Amino acid sequence: VQLQASGGGLVQAGGSLRLSCVASGRTFSRSAMGWFRQAPGKERESVGAVSWLGDTTYYTDSVKGRFTISRDNAKNTVYLQMNSLKPEDTAVYYCAADVDFLRFPQTLAPAYDYWGQGTQVTVSS
Repeated sequence: VQLQASGGGLVQAGGSLRLSCVASGRTFSRSAMGWFRQAPGKERESVGAVSWLGDTTYYTDSVKGRFTISRDNAKNTVYLQMNSLKPEDTAVYYCAADVDFLRFPQTLAPAYDYWGQGTQVTVSS
């Protein structure tokens, strides 16, 4: 599976962005997908995840009610809709695929098998 993330940019606090992650490979539709982020000087952290069917999602507490993860398996794409953005959301955002899908959600980076290249999100105050 190869992943290509896009949609990052510079936005003012309170604004919105939608990230996309396009996957190549047959296993995408049977993979759980996660979004992670990494701010300068900090460890990579889980933002959320979506099950392979798209019927179950998980969000870390800091983004609940503001971020929404969805997927379109027909388009091999997973989305991260980010609303009410805050300066503390500034980070490089990564999508990742968990092809083993042993349990859901997986919140630790080593559980994911494939990673996108990351897209920068900067939220100004």
